[in-house]
Parts: sequence; structure tokens; C-alpha cells
Amino acid sequence: MGEPRVIGAEERRARLATRHRLAGAARATTAEEVADALVALHGTDPATVFLAVGARLADDGTDPVARTERALYEERTLVRMHGMRHTVFVVPSGLAAAVHSSSAEAAGVRERARLLAHLAAGSDYDEPWLAETERLVLAELAARGEATGTELGAAVPRLRATYVYGVGTRQEGPQSVGTRVLRILGMRGLIVRGRPQGGWTSNRFRWSAAPEGASAAAPPPAEARAELVRHWLASYGPATEADLKWWTGWTLTDVRRALGALDAVGVTLTGAGAGGEDGTGFVLPDDLDPVPSPDEPWAALLPALDPTAMGWQERDWYLDPAHRPFLFDRSGNIGPTVWWNGRIVGGWAQRPDGGIVWRLLPDAEDAANARHATHAKGSAKGTAKGGRTALVRAVEAEAARLAGRLGEVRVTPRFRTPLEKELSAG
Repeated sequence: MGEPRVIGAEERRARLATRHRLAGAARATTAEEVADALVALHGTDPATVFLAVGARLADDGTDPVARTERALYEERTLVRMHGMRHTVFVVPSGLAAAVHSSSAEAAGVRERARLLAHLAAGSDYDEPWLAETERLVLAELAARGEATGTELGAAVPRLRATYVYGVGTRQEGPQSVGTRVLRILGMRGLIVRGRPQGGWTSNRFRWSAAPEGASAAAPPPAEARAELVRHWLASYGPATEADLKWWTGWTLTDVRRALGALDAVGVTLTGAGAGGEDGTGFVLPDDLDPVPSPDEPWAALLPALDPTAMGWQERDWYLDPAHRPFLFDRSGNIGPTVWWNGRIVGGWAQRPDGGIVWRLLPDAEDAANARHATHAKGSAKGTAKGGRTALVRAVEAEAARLAGRLGEVRVTPRFRTPLEKELSAG
């Protein structure tokens, strides 16, 4: 066999630009195309879903929020559900069964066992009591069609029961059973989230029973893991085993088995963020051809928890490690980011008056100049000036585009980061 294919940081950024629908010529026309390109949209913060889609849609005069709501709540081509790492995602409906079987189902079983342990330590409730509570919730939803958590609590008083969490620890205190029961039923694929109360930034969802036969359509776990990895590598490859293990939350053994089932090909990663001591990443067997950079430079303003920013564990090839303290909270959640040609170069925020403000971080000009140099000739001084001018103009255009789409809506990320808080208050 010959030497492994070498893929450097520049080509990885080129793949990101086109496959994640960020370069101008690669933008999508539907919310479904965006979700398919990204495999899963982070849904912990509802606003992320809509802002991530809007950043990647071509401007055609239609409302990206309305298009996304139609896909989620009317056509059901997008599904909001628990998935990888116990996290809420929005996924294409055709991939929902694989996400459930590969990730959510086992997580739901573990979460239920954990709740039973907490109930045993901090209450008189037991497994039969929990099973009956779940049955009553499902029966209520079958009769109603849909209901909010508050409405279910009124109809099923058991959901309002409390237990003592963290008995004997500094975290000891009362907790409600209801929130955890609904979460577990959702993770097990027995109930699903519907349209929220209020606007598209609301986190108060209505619940309904899952469609009949939904769980029966799920493939076996090993098959589901291979299917999910196939989609993920097509969008995020090359990537390391560590990247995939982090993104899925699976064991390293499950990751390796899925890669083996796909005959994934190892490639040598070079440049910043090569990942691992041997710098080995993986791509699908038919994805070894070189991918050129887009013809035109591009900028993007991506929301907090955007799938691209959170797509890999090893991020040095698109994010300077020195910028992490400004852009992440203490739990590892990334805030709103400014991108230029496949690199994070700054952050942005929305002020109370609706204005979009942004700031470039140190060394952003290096990223600007490196790309501009391929499109311009002249002195080094002229190239540097031209690179920054192109960057600023492109970011300003994206900020204006975002402000126009938000209109009177105000978005505050669920997880606040240092730079976002500073900009929004400034």
C-alpha cells in the first residue's frame, strides 16, 4: 500500500466551508439541506437552531425562521430529540431512528436507573411508582394530543412530587420528579417535543406522544452507529477518533467498530490541530480526492453552540487556543463566533437595542492576510491592508444580514461567555 493521504489544515477549512454551507456559493435553499449538511443542529438553546440555519441559507426573500418552523412543526422533516452526549438536537427525520438507537435509547435507560437511585435515597417512591407515573403521562398525552409540562403536572399530580437530591452532600435539596420523568420519556423515544409556547426563542415546549411504530423502525445499535458515523464523516471528515468519541459520547470501542464497519480510511493530518500523537484522521473510502478552497473569501456570524464550532474536540486548526477563554464558558460551551475563511477570528453579540456588535480577536489579521494574499498582488503592506479591509467589509455585511433577520427579536444565549457578555453590555 502507498503512503496515507495527507490532509492539511487549509484543506480541512476548505471542506468545512463548502460542506457546512458557509461559503457564499455553497449556501443552502432549505432548512432541511442545512440540517442534512450538519447532521445535527444543537437544540439545547432553541435560538441556536434558527440562527444556525439562517446563517447558511441563501438570501431569496423568504423568512428563514418560518421555513425552519414549517420543517419542525408542520412537515416534520426535522425532529427535535435527545441524542449524542445526552444533548438535545434537531436532526433530519430520516436520521432520527439512527440517533435514537445509537445514542438516545441507551442514555434514557441510564437516566431512568439514575433517577430510581435518587428516589430510593431521597424518597419513598420506587420502580412501580415510577412506571405508573410514566403510564399516566402517556395516557394523558394520548387523550389530549399535546400538553405543556405545566398542564401535565396539573393532570398527573405525581409529576409534582419531590424528592431529596444529593442526600448527605453539599448539593442536598428538594427536586421535582416531573422534569426528569418527561426528559426520560423523551430520551426513550416515547414522547416528542412540539411547537413551543411563545416565539422561536422559547424553551417551553409542548409534548405529544411519539408516532406509533417509531421505535420499531430503529435499526440495531451497531448498525445505527455505523449509519450515523457515515453521515458525520461525510460532513466533518477528516476527523480523529477522539473527535468522534467526543461528538457521539460513545465508548472508544464503539467508535472503532463503526469506523471499521464503514472501511473508513486513515489519513495523515498536518498543521495546527493534527490531533493525536500520530496525527491520524479518518475519511470515507470515496472521500480522498483533494478539496480546493472556495473561489471567493467568506465570512459568517455563527450562534452560540453552532454545530460547526462544536463539531470537533480538537479545534486548533480553526481556533487559536489563546482565544478559548474569551469564547467558551466554564462548561465548554462556545458563544457566538465570527468566522473568516474557515477560522474563528472573533465574537459577536446582540445589544438590548437590537444592534449587532462584534470584535476581532488578536491575530485575526493574520488569517485575513493569508487568504487575501491568494487574491491580490502588491506590496506586503498593501496586501495586509487589503486583507483587513475585505474581512471587515464581509463581517459588516453578515452583521447587517443578521440584524435584518432578527428584526425586533432579542436573543440572549443560554450559556453566556466572557466576550459575549462584554459586547452585549458595552
